[in-house]
Amino acid sequence: MSEAERTVLRTDGLGLRIGAVAIVDDVSLAVREGEFLVVIGPNGAGKTTLFNLLNGFLRADAGEVVFQGHRLIGLKPNRVCRLGIGRTFQVVRVFARMSVLQNVIVGAYVADRDDGRARALAQEALARVGLAALADAPAGALTNKQLRLLELARALAARPQLLLLDETLAGLGRGEIDELLEVLRSLRQDGTTVVIIEHTMHAMVRLADRFLVLDHGRVLASGLPSDVVEDPSVVEAYLGKKWLARARH
Repeated sequence: MSEAERTVLRTDGLGLRIGAVAIVDDVSLAVREGEFLVVIGPNGAGKTTLFNLLNGFLRADAGEVVFQGHRLIGLKPNRVCRLGIGRTFQVVRVFARMSVLQNVIVGAYVADRDDGRARALAQEALARVGLAALADAPAGALTNKQLRLLELARALAARPQLLLLDETLAGLGRGEIDELLEVLRSLRQDGTTVVIIEHTMHAMVRLADRFLVLDHGRVLASGLPSDVVEDPSVVEAYLGKKWLARARH
């Protein structure tokens, strides 16, 4: 299969300006089927804005987004989701008075409107992230780690072809990060196509197939983790020389 045939998502010259400021500037990328792509860069680099352009929360004013042959610019988020793009967010929002299972069923309805089948999809997703035992618990009683897993399960229940994960490890302790990494590792091993924004570099170096580095809305570098983390422009703009020195020891 050629690279073009394996590409599930492609952007060409994608851009968004607010007044005179380019928030996302001429971003071109291709995400391959089964790839684990990590998007990194300093705060304000345009990473979450890029996700918002991909799934319809914002409309680009330049360029193109194509997913599995479908042009996405102009489509609403619910339509993008039904086409097969799942999404999590930096700030987790749940229906606090509903059970964990009911929250995930909401996501499952994207894949199947039948109540029974949606429930089965939700249960499967909860098992996949290790929350099956908490299915009947109120979502409002969950810890931060469990909320992250709930949101991931809700996205998985829709049976997406591509997952966009926005800082899934944010706010977690070291032990909690290890638990989440096991779930992310299982997604990678299952061949799920994932694009993740993350700052936990030591973990991402081990998981990523490829890094995409953004800075001031533009692509600063893209390639294998081993190459990107030693790129002088990436070290200067984001990683810092102390990180590089620790990584080499």
